[in-house]
Amino acid sequence: MLWIAPSEKDLASDDLEKRLWNTADQFRANSGLTAAQYSAPVLGLIFLLFAETRFAQRRAVLLPSPAGGGGAGGEGRRASNRADEPAAYHAEGVIFLPQAARFEHLLNLPEGANVGQAINDAMAEIEKHNPQLAGVLPRTYQIFTSTLLKELLKKVSEIPVSLDYDAFGRIYEYFLGEFARTEGQKGGEFYTPSSIVRLLVEVIEPFHGRILDPACGSGGMFVQSARFVAEHQRKLPSPSGRGAGGEGEMPNPADELFICGVEKTDDTGRLARMNLAIHGLEGDIRHGGHINSYYDDPHEAVGKFHFVLANPPFNVNAVDKDRLASDVGAGRRFPFGLPRTDNANMLWIQLFHSSLNNKGRAGFVMANSASDARSSEQDIRKQLIEARAVDVMVAVGPNMFYTVTLPCTLWFLDKGKQGTLRADTILFIDARHIYRQIDRAHRDWADAQIGFIANIVRLYRGEAPDYTLGGEEAKAKLAELFSSPPLQKGAAAGGGICYADIPGLCKAATLTEIEAQGWSLNPGRYVGVAVGEEVSDEDFKEKLETLNEELEVLNAQARELEQTIAMNVAEILEA
Repeated sequence: MLWIAPSEKDLASDDLEKRLWNTADQFRANSGLTAAQYSAPVLGLIFLLFAETRFAQRRAVLLPSPAGGGGAGGEGRRASNRADEPAAYHAEGVIFLPQAARFEHLLNLPEGANVGQAINDAMAEIEKHNPQLAGVLPRTYQIFTSTLLKELLKKVSEIPVSLDYDAFGRIYEYFLGEFARTEGQKGGEFYTPSSIVRLLVEVIEPFHGRILDPACGSGGMFVQSARFVAEHQRKLPSPSGRGAGGEGEMPNPADELFICGVEKTDDTGRLARMNLAIHGLEGDIRHGGHINSYYDDPHEAVGKFHFVLANPPFNVNAVDKDRLASDVGAGRRFPFGLPRTDNANMLWIQLFHSSLNNKGRAGFVMANSASDARSSEQDIRKQLIEARAVDVMVAVGPNMFYTVTLPCTLWFLDKGKQGTLRADTILFIDARHIYRQIDRAHRDWADAQIGFIANIVRLYRGEAPDYTLGGEEAKAKLAELFSSPPLQKGAAAGGGICYADIPGLCKAATLTEIEAQGWSLNPGRYVGVAVGEEVSDEDFKEKLETLNEELEVLNAQARELEQTIAMNVAEILEA
């Protein structure tokens, strides 16, 4: 199915973002520093402006009203006292800012002031009064000239203070994405494009519970999960049976999600904690040092989580499997065994699966090769399928990431599907030709496209469609394809909407069909091609890239086998 959405943007926000980015990029031009050196300081100042905006809103509530006079005693004095208490801000998920750490103070520093040192001191003061940020904020501003910093402070201050919480978040995400693009391959270690994350979140629906990302990067999965809760504005049931809030109240994402993350790179882990704080969220993010999700389990994750979201590094080699031996077996981190090949894809997939409780859902990004890999990886995949854990597979086209052009696959696990009507089926969706071209080299999904794909999954699960994301456009596209009988394009929606296999788009395959395909989880094997649709040059290029990736994996396996044979022969000859 081909659906190319028009590239529509909020021109005002787009212009603001680009002006801010151009200013930040002056750091590179005028300081000779790399993006890796100036990205954290720039994000630190955007963080500070947003923190001050939320701080000022909370402070206005806490200060006595003019009618109260702020007299010596009574409500006025108590309110005034609370306005200077960090706890009064922390209770609402707001960062407390002492006077010397406020953006306005830094912006109006006198001529000749050491601006870099003043910002460093401001960051230290913020950490002192907000323990959740200890060791997180950048303090390398002394490497910039005061002139450069004054210019950047001025440009950042141009972000309209009327912008809402989400708008600030978008600017922050924009900078993360631009730094990822600037840093090339390295940038992919900390940033996953937001449209990919939004689809993962829409499908697993993390309304309430414990959520884990064992390769959390800059924390985008957590931010999008919180946004999902806020956007849906539902009265959410808690595990204890008590509601999340009164009738009509908007749920607070910070109250609904218990966030846990692991990030092996210390700088990126700090970026994640800063990202959570800028969105009023808290989480237990373990990072740096010697923490590595292959060997370490800092959250004691097995069977503990309602949701797992992740974009792990693909095709990692040189994992020390001897260190994993004690974690292999039923009820452990690697329940289906270790792959013989030098490739960590199946290790990651098992970590996600084993971290879920018996009703848990996972959504993650994975290399295409994991869907079709043979030998021991095929055996692990077969066990996962036979455990009735795999729920949905979505094929994603090329150029959706800033750092790689290869297509990928989105996996969705659901341990709660056992005992349901879909226990013995898996839904395959081919979304390779659903996209929006955002520039010559990059694509994403429009909200309507994300909502449309997520609602195919909801129909498959027997759930009612949800148009919170995508609205009328997603509704119309769903009605056009899934109404009974199908609508002609442009006709008014009517009648029922229910799931049906659609060639070129989606197919609910049985385990028998999947076994006949060698336990492959490649959507293209099941979905097929729509009637009248032809294979394009782009399809051929995509297929060739995927085959080349698989060839590289097979070559690595061959080299490993060759080494094993050589060692065995050497041992026989020495005997």
